[in-house]
Amino acid sequence: MTFKEEQFRKIVDEQQQRVWNICRHYARSEADIQDLQQEVMINIWRNLDSFRGEAALSTWIYRIAVNTSLTYIMKENRRSEFNLSLNNQNIEHLMHEDSTSQKLLQEQKYETLNDAINRLTVIDKLLITLSVEKVSTREMAEIIGITEPNVRTKLHRIREELRSMTKGEHYESI
Repeated sequence: MTFKEEQFRKIVDEQQQRVWNICRHYARSEADIQDLQQEVMINIWRNLDSFRGEAALSTWIYRIAVNTSLTYIMKENRRSEFNLSLNNQNIEHLMHEDSTSQKLLQEQKYETLNDAINRLTVIDKLLITLSVEKVSTREMAEIIGITEPNVRTKLHRIREELRSMTKGEHYESI
């Protein structure tokens, strides 16, 4: 086995779930998610020799996954259909409920938040996706290609926009 093959196997083992998490935000069906994930992995393999270590490996992989996903959206002409599909596990830190007896209210808030997120622009959804994945603002800046202060500003504005769209509902740590 060559060094490249060993390195790629390690990436697949360590980063496959992260890649899957990104892909599921850009593709609608399970089959499309799998196809997109495979396309990301192919792009990682093709570009592995060009990784110079200037950024963290995870940042480099995020960037490939995001760029591949954005290309996928354009190819499939799905820009207007791009939906962020959050699940309860991933957004546990997004919403704060003091009372578990208000489960119905929490589900309504979740649906309202999910609908609001899906009305955001592609870049804003991407930033929220990375935030949900708990990616640092430094890494977000490297992935998207903007400055870290710009990422923080955009996240602040996105949060305000989401609060406005959800009629002032308060969501912790979006």
